[in-house]
Amino acid sequence: MRTHSFLTVLLWSSVLYVVHMMPSQKRTNKHSHSERITGLSENDGKTLHRTKRGWMWNQFFLLEEYTGPDTQYVGKLHTDQDKGDGNLKYILTGDGAGSLFIIDENTGDIHAAKKLDREEKSLYVLRAKAIDRKTGRQVEPESEFIIKIHDINDNEPKFTKDMYTASIPEMSGVGTSVIQVTATDADDANYGNSAKVVYSILQGQPYFSVDPETGIIKTALPDMSRENREQYQVVIQAKDMGGQMGGLSGTTTVNITLTDVNDNPPRFPQSSYQFSSPESAPPGTPLGRIKANDPDVGENAEIEYSISNGDGSDMFDIITDKDTQEGIITVKKHLDFENKVLYTLKVEASNTHPDPRFLQLGPFKDTAFVKISVEDTDEPPVFSRPWYLIEVDEDAKEGSIIGQVVAQDPDIAKNAIKYSLDRHTDLDRIFNIYSGNGSLFLSKPLDREETPWHNITVIATEINNPKQSSQIPVFIRILDINDHAPEFANYYETFVCENAKAGQLIQTVSAIDKDQPPRGHKFFFELVPEFAVHPNFSVVDNKDNTAGIMTRRNGYSRSKTSTYLLPIIIFDNDYPIQSSTGTLTIRVCACDSRGNMQSCSAEALLLPAGLSTGALVAILLCIIILLILVVLFTALKRQRKKEPLIISKDDVRDNIVTYNDEGGGEEDTQAFDIGTLRNPEAREESKMRRDVIPEAIFQIRRTAPLWENIDVQDFIHRRLKENDSDPAAPPYDSLATYAYEGNDSVANSLSSLESLTTEGNQDYDYLSDWGPRFKKLADMYGGEDSDRD
Repeated sequence: MRTHSFLTVLLWSSVLYVVHMMPSQKRTNKHSHSERITGLSENDGKTLHRTKRGWMWNQFFLLEEYTGPDTQYVGKLHTDQDKGDGNLKYILTGDGAGSLFIIDENTGDIHAAKKLDREEKSLYVLRAKAIDRKTGRQVEPESEFIIKIHDINDNEPKFTKDMYTASIPEMSGVGTSVIQVTATDADDANYGNSAKVVYSILQGQPYFSVDPETGIIKTALPDMSRENREQYQVVIQAKDMGGQMGGLSGTTTVNITLTDVNDNPPRFPQSSYQFSSPESAPPGTPLGRIKANDPDVGENAEIEYSISNGDGSDMFDIITDKDTQEGIITVKKHLDFENKVLYTLKVEASNTHPDPRFLQLGPFKDTAFVKISVEDTDEPPVFSRPWYLIEVDEDAKEGSIIGQVVAQDPDIAKNAIKYSLDRHTDLDRIFNIYSGNGSLFLSKPLDREETPWHNITVIATEINNPKQSSQIPVFIRILDINDHAPEFANYYETFVCENAKAGQLIQTVSAIDKDQPPRGHKFFFELVPEFAVHPNFSVVDNKDNTAGIMTRRNGYSRSKTSTYLLPIIIFDNDYPIQSSTGTLTIRVCACDSRGNMQSCSAEALLLPAGLSTGALVAILLCIIILLILVVLFTALKRQRKKEPLIISKDDVRDNIVTYNDEGGGEEDTQAFDIGTLRNPEAREESKMRRDVIPEAIFQIRRTAPLWENIDVQDFIHRRLKENDSDPAAPPYDSLATYAYEGNDSVANSLSSLESLTTEGNQDYDYLSDWGPRFKKLADMYGGEDSDRD
């Protein structure tokens, strides 16, 4: 018999009591003993023994939140194989082994290395084994045990929300549930009362109460009115330890709103109202507003206004303004001061959504009286009808009366009325009206086919007050007379085959008429009498406003006659009878055996088709030739165009030079180049003409030098003579003007033409002796300072 050792763990708790190992339900009791089982084997007949295991512990307890100075002792691992010689080594594995729980491998003592929190982890599963240090083999099978953390009351109850919001209808009965609040406690609900929560109300009494166990908030007072108070704030406390002293607690706030119910009827603030309206107010005109007060809100305060009684219920109306809940009194029909001046209405205001629960409080409606006085106004004239319809024959004569409109002043004064036409509705001035009696007459003849209807507007105006006027539409229908003859309905392109037989239908024609007889159109067709003798064709009236064109002989020849003209007379049956003659053009064509046209004469083909292709090409060529001629003419005209006579100031030919001032002497060189005038050789260089484009280069004729001639007048005359006798001069007249003062001046010549071209000092003191007229010149040139300036 072999005896197996077992592993024992001893646990000392922090409250100094021994927690014995709980035996497993599948294991034996405390003491280890051997139970001998005897039996024979099939082979050798050896006796077998079964050894039962002793202590099988599986659960230990440890308090959370340990705050002692040393590590918390959990228990001790020990086996009977441990002789105390240090040959065995204890090993701990599982949840928290090595970090939360440490073991002395020599002694087997287990300690909690850290403070434990049951709310983080309440159960740890560990495994223990003992091994031989020398052989490294286990001396006992590995055993598993559990460490449970005992709870302490270290967590206060916490509500699921920091703030709750709830609502309940006003006028609710006592005990009506409002909302349920819930608080949870993280402590262990299975261990003591640490997690047993009790609810109480700290604020909100006596209006509300709370169930201590469920946390349901209920009403505590009856008939709480929203109109008196709408908002309530309730503070609820949740306390653990069953609400006993020393328990931890938490609070939350519940905002409760009383919602509105329709428990208040509308009420008018006054019993009667007074309004006034001018009699000219059109229907729909608002006269005033009334309002009934309802302390309810939302749809419970919606009011419907109506007129329940009164002598003005058919003349006035009341509508509800949905935004302001006011009743608007409006005009329903036209008022007449001369007929009635005062109306009384009974107006009713009622809720549109009454609550049946509160109908016993009384009728949810109220009434008030409204008095409306009608004010007299100067009204415009009123016509006897809303519109007029006048029918007139198309052949009515100018000046004939076609109808009459009537209007009168509705006021008591009965002012006189004058009539006129709105010419914007009768731009052609076909109609006119007598201003005194409103009779309409014609000013121009009518044409129904052009305008069958005329819509004009007649204006009636008070003579004493022209601002008072009214208008009325007048519809004039023009009645038709038979004044148009019927004519062909279409342009017919008719042909006859050369091989046609007598009696063959070649065309069916119809007619139209612009007139509209009341019994409908009826047309008759026949040939012109002179064509009825030996005709080539005949006309057969089909009695349905159409006629058939029939052949009268066999065969037609294009070479003899390519086109036939057939005049047909068309009659109508209205009075007076109208007729017209329409000519039908019939072409002779070559056809196949089935009567299908193959070809016709060129003249006949071109007649309905318009211009031929050759004619269009000829017209196009003419247009192109005209365009070419226009382009050539424009180009020649541009070549003939000459440049301007004077291009720049550098042209030194004889030009018009005009200067009308006395000049500043030799220093005045702004008007012209005096040196060039005195020395004509300076400009007699070979220069090309710049007024026209030169066709050939020619030599400029040189003249005898005249620079030694000091007589300017003689110089001018010589120049004029040379230009007049010059054969190379341009073929246009030139005018050369030179200002010459002459020999009669008291001061002689002031021009600088006779002065030397070289600069030098001159004495201008003699200018002071010429009198006041030359004082300005004397001041300018009389002194040396002036020269220096």
